[in-house]
Amino acid sequence: MDKKILILASGNKAKMKEIKELLPEFKIVGYKELGEDFEIEETGKTFYENALIKAKTIAEKYGLPTLSDDSGLCVKALGGAPGVYSARYAGTGNDEDNNRLLLKNLEGVKDRAAKFVCCTVFYLPDGKIFTETGETEGEILEKEEGENGFGYDPVFYSYDLKKSFGNACGEEKNAVSHRGRAMNKIAAIISENLKS
Repeated sequence: MDKKILILASGNKAKMKEIKELLPEFKIVGYKELGEDFEIEETGKTFYENALIKAKTIAEKYGLPTLSDDSGLCVKALGGAPGVYSARYAGTGNDEDNNRLLLKNLEGVKDRAAKFVCCTVFYLPDGKIFTETGETEGEILEKEEGENGFGYDPVFYSYDLKKSFGNACGEEKNAVSHRGRAMNKIAAIISENLKS
């Protein structure tokens, strides 16, 4: 049987690879593969608002069921920052710069508790919206450890895995990650609502 096609409102290649691994029952197609390469402006104040903006934009533009996610790192000692600004924390959009700034802002801080949050939105062209959230707990390391994953993975020590996401293989990370947990919850909803 052919896989059901699912449009993903993301141009982030690392994120797309991860979602393809998490949702193997679907043929994931990034919105930029539909012909137009444009950026979706994320102006929301919450993960849900940003995920909704992305999914709604693509679903309405192409008339196709669309999945999006917005996720980020929330550090307790920084009042939940970088939060929705995780990808652009240092203002450059560069993972290394973001990690460097985060470690600098936590110099001398003892309580380094943090969590990754992922909010998914599945948006149907008729306006129906489904949403699920996943979280994973951990803390911020003093320095980067490992080269796997992307974003803040090298500085995030996972309580579930007892090591940094940077030292985890994709399968290990996906089993406990915020994105893995959110996608796990929304997969059945997507399946029920996608026509073959």
